[in-house]
Order: sequence, then structure tokens, then C-alpha cells
Amino acid sequence: MRKITSVVFDIGGVLIAWNPRHLYRKVFEREEEMEWFLANICTYEWNVQQDGGKLFSVATAELSAKYPEYSDKIAMYYGRWTEMLDGEIEGTVKIFRELKSAGMPLYALSNWSHEAFPIAYQRYDFMKEFDGLVVSGYEKLLKPDHAIYRVLMERYKINPAESVYIDDNKPNADAAGELGFHSIHFQSPVQLRDELRLLGLKV
Repeated sequence: MRKITSVVFDIGGVLIAWNPRHLYRKVFEREEEMEWFLANICTYEWNVQQDGGKLFSVATAELSAKYPEYSDKIAMYYGRWTEMLDGEIEGTVKIFRELKSAGMPLYALSNWSHEAFPIAYQRYDFMKEFDGLVVSGYEKLLKPDHAIYRVLMERYKINPAESVYIDDNKPNADAAGELGFHSIHFQSPVQLRDELRLLGLKV
């Protein structure tokens, strides 16, 4: 196996605990109501459209017109978006800093809206420590489309055969594997540390 010369992180769900439930648990009285709303109204698929570059204002207006009875709750999705951030995932950020201290080049490849990304970038110090970032909202490309991985590879001269890719979304992790990365489907900081050690990294 070739020596690992770079590590690529997804951000939300790996380094930052982002989840719309952090907000909507304050809004809905019952858990099942919240889960129905997130499964049927403000869905994962709907949010991903904004990660691909669609404006929050346009997406909110369109969905509110379709479901006017939920317009107040739809407006909260991006109006109170910062309440979906529940801080750093400390165990993963610790691994990130250990790799950084050892001189490992670190990159980010994230599905994230160009309207929301700057907020997180300013809030979390580790975000400034990446050697390069590729964010879907700016590129108008989305994981798991191979095209956005190729943007990362070409822009930063990354050889996937010598690189680790980490993502909590299995289809996104699998896509990296299809392109030749040592792909890790992130489930916990402990599991990540174990898998990085298997690849020869000292963490």
C-alpha cells in the first residue's frame, strides 16, 4: 500500500455536529411531528438543492407556496439555521489537529450552501487550518457526482491512491472509493481513529 500523503474530510456530520433536529426539537412538541416534517416538507433532498447553489430565499418561497400551512416552520430552516449547529465533534477535531501537527496536508470536500458556509467558517477555528477547501455551493456541483471530487483532485493535485477520504454519508464515501481514494464511512471518532491507524497513520 502506498504511503498516505493527504486526508480529505467532509465537514457536517464529521467535524461539526450539524442537524436540523437541533432546531426543530425546540419548535415541535412531539418528536414524531418533527420527524414527519423533516421527512415530508423540509427534506434532506430539498436542502441538498441549496447545497448545490440555489438561494435560500428562492427555496423558502417555493416550498412555502407549496405548503402554506407550514410556511412559518419552513422559514425557520434558513432563518434560524445557526441553531442547527451543535458545535465541533470533539473527537474528530482532535484527530484533525493531530494530523495537522504531524504535517499531513488536510483538505475539505463538503456539500454546503455558499450562503451558510461563511458562518461556519468564521465560527470554528479549525476551518481556517485546511490546506484547501471545495464547497458545493460555490462549485454548483454536488457529491456524490464524481465531477466535484475531480475539482478537488485537480485544484490541489491530490492523488486518490495516496489519499484518505472521510464522509458520514455512505454514497458520498462510496463515490470517493470509486475514484480510487481510501474511503472511510465515518460513524464515530473512535472508529475513524482505528481505520486511520490501519492505513498506517499515527493518530
